[in-house]
Amino acid sequence: MKKISILLLGMISLVSCKNEPEQAATEVKQEQSIAPVDNEAMESAVIYEANIRQYSPEGSFDAFTKDIPQLKDLGVKVIWLMPIYPISEVRRKATNDLSIEDIEDPEEKKKYLGSYYAIADYTEVNPEFGTKEDLDELVQTAHENGMYVILDWVANHTGWDHAWLEENPDFYTQNDKGEPVDPLNPATGESWGWTDVADLNYDNKELWEAMTAEMKYWIDEHNIDGFRADVAGEVPTEFWEQAVPKLQETKPVFMLAESEDKDLFHNAFDMGYNWEGHHLMNQIAQGEATVAAWDEYMKKIDTTYQQDDYLMNFVTNHDENSWNGTVRERMGDASEAMVALTYTIPGMPLIYSGQEYDMDKRLRFFEKDTISKTKGTMWPLLEKLGELKNSNAALSGGKEAADYVRLKTSADEQVLAFERNKAGKKVVYVANLSDKPVDFTLELKSELQPYLGKKEFKKQKNDQYHMTAWEYVILADN
Repeated sequence: MKKISILLLGMISLVSCKNEPEQAATEVKQEQSIAPVDNEAMESAVIYEANIRQYSPEGSFDAFTKDIPQLKDLGVKVIWLMPIYPISEVRRKATNDLSIEDIEDPEEKKKYLGSYYAIADYTEVNPEFGTKEDLDELVQTAHENGMYVILDWVANHTGWDHAWLEENPDFYTQNDKGEPVDPLNPATGESWGWTDVADLNYDNKELWEAMTAEMKYWIDEHNIDGFRADVAGEVPTEFWEQAVPKLQETKPVFMLAESEDKDLFHNAFDMGYNWEGHHLMNQIAQGEATVAAWDEYMKKIDTTYQQDDYLMNFVTNHDENSWNGTVRERMGDASEAMVALTYTIPGMPLIYSGQEYDMDKRLRFFEKDTISKTKGTMWPLLEKLGELKNSNAALSGGKEAADYVRLKTSADEQVLAFERNKAGKKVVYVANLSDKPVDFTLELKSELQPYLGKKEFKKQKNDQYHMTAWEYVILADN
């Protein structure tokens, strides 16, 4: 028996040795299934915000992973996963005003899942979504389909049952009694109302080390490609500037800041939020501003930011949808023209889960909800826009963005017309951003064909162009 055991052991050892190169090759193949993040890839990228909880009836990583290949049809190159971590149960939000402790009925309590942004553990996954192995499969599938994956990172605060509250109370902002507090408005000293989270204190440099290590874990162990930083401006810029080089020791990463603070772009973030432009789009759609305000905004952008700074453009995201309304609610008949605008101005356009399926409801934020996956008018629109964004250098929107040239019309308060050009390629966007029809003159120096929007764009007998309310056209040379 002993001889047989030794012989069997030797055979197993031999088989193991033969398998080792195969396993190593597999690991290398996974690492090399997509090129490292670089600026060139971001020039033509579309970013997709994935709300795993609400994306499917299952609310799981696996359900989303199945649909990743078809996101290629929309030109998506970056997938931003909303927070995937376990959610704190202590002081968990049930509604905007009530905590889970305010709900008496045990069955009623079960339906309140809390805010994704009240994190109990930075290095675990929410078991409602699946396992870390499921996440790895999601990341690998994305990489195989030419997409990078970034995680939503909440560095400003943790949930109330995070281990740090017991193990490292000095990591937190404390009141006069030495008690941790929720985030306060620095201007007034009053609570923002984020009562389900405890504010972190970045005066403590040990917190810098711990937080950076938590971020690095996901790159080292799960091949994540970067982060979207929640309320990035509420965390010291110096923290981000020391963290990013350490993250890049493993591989290049892509960093998105939920902020327009230009100082964040110097040494930490690649892209910020175009909040001001977004709010202006809403105001124009609601008749509260004209195209003249947009022109002033674009001049401001040009003088405020450095040439290699760029912003994420959007008509919706998780905050806007849940708290301020659907695209249709806020933008009405201007919706399609505004979506097209987010793709044609400098920067990177965002698609939020459900937008591609004409979602016309506000997703519940603290409870389970789901989107309806019926392809209507928005999917083919985003498909065409994504194709143009991916293929035409005139829509380059990153650190080497194509030029933006305002084209003068005879009705500049109603009509927005501009040209983007780079490497001999040109794209022109023309839109009547008002609720009244308009006749106007416009000098076009290039013979470009209608690509999207108005099917024919020709001068009338009076040598003017005509557009109905909220009508637009994209002209392109391919």
